[in-house]
Amino acid sequence: MFATLKLLFVYLTLGVPAGILGIPFSLLTQDVSRLYRIAMWIANAGVRAAGIRIEVSGLEHVPQGQPCIFMCNHVSNLDPPVVLPMLPGQTSVFLKKQLMSIPILGYAMRMGKFIPVERGGRRDAAQASVVAAGSALESGLNVLVFPEGTRSKDGRLSTFKKGPFFLAMETLAPVVPMTISGTEKMMRKGSAAILPGVARVQFLPVIEPRDFPSREDLLRAVRARIAEALPEEMKPLEV
Repeated sequence: MFATLKLLFVYLTLGVPAGILGIPFSLLTQDVSRLYRIAMWIANAGVRAAGIRIEVSGLEHVPQGQPCIFMCNHVSNLDPPVVLPMLPGQTSVFLKKQLMSIPILGYAMRMGKFIPVERGGRRDAAQASVVAAGSALESGLNVLVFPEGTRSKDGRLSTFKKGPFFLAMETLAPVVPMTISGTEKMMRKGSAAILPGVARVQFLPVIEPRDFPSREDLLRAVRARIAEALPEEMKPLEV
């Protein structure tokens, strides 16, 4: 639990003042980019304080000068603070709608065009999320998606939701598949305890939605590429 306390200490002691000072500044300047960079630095600092080292590979696969949809497997609550600071440029991310109600943090996430998602499978809510993500891409932001929709129970890649692929086919934004491994051992599902270790983030070659006749075909291609790059113990039992 000591690593968990160190991470929380960094987030509270740095995050709260950054929000109190940064949000009014961003409102005055109508520019949230500086606050975003500070938030990503704090996110990474908290992870490092918890004894987590991050190894990144494959950044050469990320297209330059155009917004992308990053799609990554999901195995731990540590995944967002590990992955987000590693992404080039400014990135929006799908997250639970309830998080938007957190004082200061929720307002900052709305300013950063983070995309609220309602659980329960309502069609209109899902469509609203896709529209919000499309708006983020149009404004020049990247979008980070965990297409499994929730953390894997056993660390293996599970089935993908269709919504992110509807977004990709609608916008034709390049899809950058990614893998993360190691975090499934550092913070297991259902536990708040963090164990120090090495998190490995790998960017894979781009997949262009325009090359596929349907979102189902795109889904299969992205899932297959992620599955192939994962360690053997994290591969799905069936691709």
